[in-house]
Amino acid sequence: MSFDLVLFGGTGDLAWRKLMPALFQAFRHGTLPEGGRIIGVARDDMSDEQYRNWIQSRFDGVELAKRPNPDEFARFASMLCYLRMDLSKQADYQRLADNLRARDAASVVMYVATAPSLFTTVCEQIAAVGLNDPRTRIVLEKPLGHDLASNQAINDTLRRVLNEDQVFRIDHYLGKPSVQNLFALRFGNALFEPLWRREHIANIQITMAEDLGVETRGAFYDQTGALRDMVQNHALQLLCAIGMEPPINSSANAVRDEKLKVLQSLKPWTAESLGQHVVRGQYTAGTTHCQTVPGYLEEKGIPAGSQTETFVALRTEISNWRWAGVPFYIRTGKRLAGRDARIVVNFRPVPHPIFKTPVGAVNQLVINLQPKDGLELHLLAQGAAQRQAEPTLAPVHLNLDFDQRFGAERVGAYERLLLDVIAGRLNLFVRSDEQEQAWRWVEPILEHWRNDTQGPRPYTAGSWGPSAASAMIARDGYCWSEEA
Repeated sequence: MSFDLVLFGGTGDLAWRKLMPALFQAFRHGTLPEGGRIIGVARDDMSDEQYRNWIQSRFDGVELAKRPNPDEFARFASMLCYLRMDLSKQADYQRLADNLRARDAASVVMYVATAPSLFTTVCEQIAAVGLNDPRTRIVLEKPLGHDLASNQAINDTLRRVLNEDQVFRIDHYLGKPSVQNLFALRFGNALFEPLWRREHIANIQITMAEDLGVETRGAFYDQTGALRDMVQNHALQLLCAIGMEPPINSSANAVRDEKLKVLQSLKPWTAESLGQHVVRGQYTAGTTHCQTVPGYLEEKGIPAGSQTETFVALRTEISNWRWAGVPFYIRTGKRLAGRDARIVVNFRPVPHPIFKTPVGAVNQLVINLQPKDGLELHLLAQGAAQRQAEPTLAPVHLNLDFDQRFGAERVGAYERLLLDVIAGRLNLFVRSDEQEQAWRWVEPILEHWRNDTQGPRPYTAGSWGPSAASAMIARDGYCWSEEA
């Protein structure tokens, strides 16, 4: 199947750090359709050959196993070309339209890897030159708006010029193999689904921890913060995957209908719950990996006295028959004690214990997302050497490491998502009503913070965040599950 992939922002960080390496891996694996063309679009003045050389030089920063050898890159580079464009000028879009119509590929993918402020401009201009025909697909990166109103404005523009099935709102977490296995775990196996409910589960924790600071993204991050950057999209999508009902089939709308129901069922915020069940923090100077690191306010591009949060912890519930009364805890932050993304399902204790058990030992399912990828099932067992009159059970666990099991067969998140866009598969992309409902749920938190004079709570870089986050979960009698 022939395709044209137009990469707006073709010389930006996202293009050379994530998208080009993902497209090359698909090419190397033989899954990128033949007859394809990748068009980098930017304001820089360069030829096709100069663009190819520029991309090749950037591959030096890719991990060694994913770098092309000269022969591989030469074959991949034959798909690359470049078009200089000023995204504010309609004449440049007309040149793009003429270029695309001359080839008449079966599908045209427009990947808008630009500043969010340009999203509506690009979409309107594409429509103005007639490039919004049925073969066109638009890919939009987060953040899609700064709040509900700006998100709705972008979606209203998209509805005027495109059909919903032409819009691919990308969330790279949904392309991770570990998240794919979350769906497989729930809906492809009979083992856990009967237990996946309030009668058997005590609480569920979602942790998305980073040990890095804002690095070179300070100016952007200060306008965004952890709530918009991680919770409104990635964390809520994971919560949906955990909490959704089984869809009637695997079609895109069947899956997205069930995710929307979860978002609509999230317990509404009240003044009391906003005060007790939401914690925001900001890192101060500390030590990470035996190195002294600056605090957020000392990072490049951060204005003095910034109130932007680098950490969020919150407690919520899904108010429906399956999950009523089960707390869901979400925690995400920068400059934490480790890089660790995981979902922890804590099961209820047996109703009538007849064995001694260690304090705090529970049955637990851990779904590791990064840097590990796999499942851990924590159980209790009696060791053969025990001779006590009243034996004590000891924790044991089964560890399923998907990287060891599948190895090189694993497909990266952006590779999977880009192939899905080219093929027109919408299952792993976010629908407009999902996105708007997620914004609708986080808006009261943003409003509460605007009126809160206390500001974010400080936490030392290299720790697990403010003590208030531990106090929040402790009020329910639980504690955060952390990598030993």
